[in-house]
Amino acid sequence: MGIKAVSNPPPSDAAPLVSAQDRLLIDACLAGQSSGWEAFIDRFAGLFTHVAAATARQRGIHLDAADREDLVAEVVLACLRNQAGVLRAFAGRSSLSTYLTVIARRVAVRRLPHLSVAPSLTASGGAHIAAANSQDSPARLDDREQVEALLGHLERDEARLIRLHHLEARSYGEISRVTGLPLGSIGPALSRARAKLRGLMDATES
Repeated sequence: MGIKAVSNPPPSDAAPLVSAQDRLLIDACLAGQSSGWEAFIDRFAGLFTHVAAATARQRGIHLDAADREDLVAEVVLACLRNQAGVLRAFAGRSSLSTYLTVIARRVAVRRLPHLSVAPSLTASGGAHIAAANSQDSPARLDDREQVEALLGHLERDEARLIRLHHLEARSYGEISRVTGLPLGSIGPALSRARAKLRGLMDATES
């Protein structure tokens, strides 16, 4: 189910709430300009991260870095879905930041129950990847070899995402540039790959 547009209160006689910069950014995104979406993400990723963390904290849910990035990716995906329907529905009755805060909170509220019952990779077997990435770990080589062996059981694209994000510490933006994947698809794809890897780890440790 998609995220519906926010119903804003009627406009007042105050100064316009939507800046010319915001309007140009929205127009660029709706025109499908990649530079517009890159600017959108650069500007609002921090806001989405803050909203995700605050919403989780209010519900007593701990988010690790991977979970936060997944939630941010879900918010971006919600903005992209249905030909950027969320942005098309923006009526300018609030600031763009306020509008997107409500959208981000709705996504977080919807997704958090799934995260709370399905811990991220780093909370379930992810110590192998952490050790494989640590220069100070005496078991670094063995752990990395074990992770690589497990990655061999994933689909090629899934294994590549895990390597780029968890072993090479690449950001979503870097992964998008390297793989050509849309930025909004990387978080969900990583979540699926991590779920498969968790299953493999559990099987080898049982």
